[in-house]
Amino acid sequence: MLRKINSQKILLCFLVVSTALITSCKKSTPAEESPNAVTEANTLQTPTTNRDFLTRDSIFLYAKQTYFWNVGMPSYDDFNPRKYSNNVQVLSALKALPSTGGKDKYSFIDDGTVAGQLSGLSGDYGFSANYDGGNLLRVKYVYATSPAAVAGLKRGDLITRVNGRTTLRTSQADIDNLNDGIFGDNPTVALTIEKANKSTQSLVITRGSYNINPILFTNTYNVGTKKVGYIVFNSFTTNSVPLLDAAFSKFTTDGVTELVVDLRYNGGGSVATSEAFTNLIAPASQNGKVMYTTYWTKTMQDHQATILQNQKFYDTNSSGIRTLFSMFDYDYKPIAASGNLEVFKKRGSLNGLTRVYFLVTSGTASASELLINNLKPVMDVKLIGRKTYGKPVGFFALRIDKSDLYIPQFQTKNSADFGDYFDGMAVDKDLADDLTTDFGDPSESLLAQALNYSATGRFTSFTKENAISSTSGVSRVQIDQVNEKLDHEFKGMVETRKPILK
Repeated sequence: MLRKINSQKILLCFLVVSTALITSCKKSTPAEESPNAVTEANTLQTPTTNRDFLTRDSIFLYAKQTYFWNVGMPSYDDFNPRKYSNNVQVLSALKALPSTGGKDKYSFIDDGTVAGQLSGLSGDYGFSANYDGGNLLRVKYVYATSPAAVAGLKRGDLITRVNGRTTLRTSQADIDNLNDGIFGDNPTVALTIEKANKSTQSLVITRGSYNINPILFTNTYNVGTKKVGYIVFNSFTTNSVPLLDAAFSKFTTDGVTELVVDLRYNGGGSVATSEAFTNLIAPASQNGKVMYTTYWTKTMQDHQATILQNQKFYDTNSSGIRTLFSMFDYDYKPIAASGNLEVFKKRGSLNGLTRVYFLVTSGTASASELLINNLKPVMDVKLIGRKTYGKPVGFFALRIDKSDLYIPQFQTKNSADFGDYFDGMAVDKDLADDLTTDFGDPSESLLAQALNYSATGRFTSFTKENAISSTSGVSRVQIDQVNEKLDHEFKGMVETRKPILK
């Protein structure tokens, strides 16, 4: 759902053309006339004008040179991308290669939708839903100004029917109906809703364009003599830094000394936004010290990923001169001079935070985990909820014909040289998500734990927290497994910043 965006860059569209593995871009200007030769020998590949074959070739060839797990990949002949029926099958075969060690749950192909959402623009209904601890389908969040918000939908609303069908989970067909109705690409969805006051409503929501404000809620709580700030942040969009600045300015005015950051549904987004968020929280005493290091694939570090010459863009300098570059022109070494070693640069005036609590779930991923990992070596960090998704790798978009290919190309490690959380980050307090209560309610399970720890220095323990539902007889594990089938949030850490040219 995301694509590499930079206000000074225009990525041009390229398609690998197979002629003895010679790749060339679709010509847009005379400056783009030079083809990029890929030197791997082959016997299977033959010249073709079949765009589907060319795209499948491209997916493999880009992976061969830029994929995070490209060491040990088979040759073109052995893999033979044209034997697969479609692009998704090619990508699935790459993810299943022994070289990945089964770690690639991240790669995908997108039609450009991601680009808009990363920049803060969306064209869907503007809400999502999950089953609660009672095995009932509820709204888990709504974006302000979205079609769902305009229709009056709110977090915690009980959804009893979707497109005329019950939301009880009696078969796979029920799940398919939800995925098609709520998360599909239909122009409308019909819902029957039960509100908190037990009143019912029948709604028809029409998808539409709206600006994403990923800050769903903020507040400051009095906990004894302390001021504890709370922010629900749902996506690392590139337009959200000014919104974060404003929220933290209010926290400063309020005298906040502890902070609760709710990332429970945040699957990631822009690396630059994650970095800005880190600098809003981190103490000024860390200024100039290492925050994290980006490790690109060795092929890219060694300046051998020649296929990146096909990923071209224009860059405008301070004098207004536009020059054509490619992603091959960047330096990918893990050093400061190459722009791949980031240091802390305090942002805003909220200083002296003594502790930060992160509310997380299995949907907390990528740029969210980067934020947490950046702060762990330098602050008292507590995680409340469920183990996170586990995505310490990221990517930028590779434009192939009319599609964007996202395959991991780098890993980040914090100042303690840690970044191997492929299995997720463990929590300090294991607790299931609470969909029955709105964001900001002090009685909401995850927030309540953070506020209690702030007051007493410990977490509370309730036997019912992860128990079998008394109303449905379904275990929390079973509910969580179904919710995973309804999880359509983007999981990604997208490099949107401009690297340093060689």
